[in-house]
Amino acid sequence: MFRRIAVASLVVVAGAAAAAAQQPTPLFNTPPSIPSPLAPPPAAPLPDQTLSAQPASPGRVFCDQTVTSQPADPASVPERYRPLVGIFSDADWTPQLCAALVVENITADGTATITYAFGPIASGSKVAGGVLHGTGIVKDGALLFQNSDGSQYSFQPFYSDLAGRWTNPKGQTYEAIFKRAF
Repeated sequence: MFRRIAVASLVVVAGAAAAAAQQPTPLFNTPPSIPSPLAPPPAAPLPDQTLSAQPASPGRVFCDQTVTSQPADPASVPERYRPLVGIFSDADWTPQLCAALVVENITADGTATITYAFGPIASGSKVAGGVLHGTGIVKDGALLFQNSDGSQYSFQPFYSDLAGRWTNPKGQTYEAIFKRAF
């Protein structure tokens, strides 16, 4: 009887140690002094272009927003841009705000066609969300675009994912890892 209890205890301890070892370590820390935005500005393209909100239609749901965009076949994209093309999601800029990015295509000159979705992390939240379609550009290995309010976005390959950085017009910077969704 004592032996069974000892073996069961070892199994529980070993399982707890394995679970603790699998916990992810945060890659970026946002300073606690940065306030969370109530309604984030949407992503946008280069200054001379505008993004347009698209009506919801059947598709995948990210951040309580329906997204219908799909990436191009990787074989049709120049090889140097392939790590940036795809569906990237499960990112949270703040504890209240999530985001997803679909990089639909990148042409030989580095012009990217994108869809950006943002919204609340929890259902019933008062954080506004939306789905925006636009363009960006790849420069020095990073996908860049900016919003009409001056917010700037930068995404760089991070293993199979993207490391994203959002700087709002007040100069506050948020970082998140966007996980490849396919």
